[in-house]
Amino acid sequence: MKAVWHGTVVADSDDTLIVDGNHYFPAASVRRGFLLSSNTKTMSSTKGQASYWTLFVDGDTNPDAAWTYPEPREGFESLRDRFAFWKGVQIVD
Repeated sequence: MKAVWHGTVVADSDDTLIVDGNHYFPAASVRRGFLLSSNTKTMSSTKGQASYWTLFVDGDTNPDAAWTYPEPREGFESLRDRFAFWKGVQIVD
């Protein structure tokens, strides 16, 4: 699977996990040069606190378009060190 934004592959892996309809990519498969840390955090009652990242590709930004669960709650430990995408990021095979 690939995560693509503005024609640029920002993550690529055959090892994604699908949780709640979102593909979670291993951190090693994410091209970190396209990510800028964000101060945004949200809380999921099941998965825990999500930390967000802004995509930066060819001078364009997509605020909070990626997220991860650094310390997922019990039962969701498999999400640790994985990133998911939204806000116009296409997930393609």
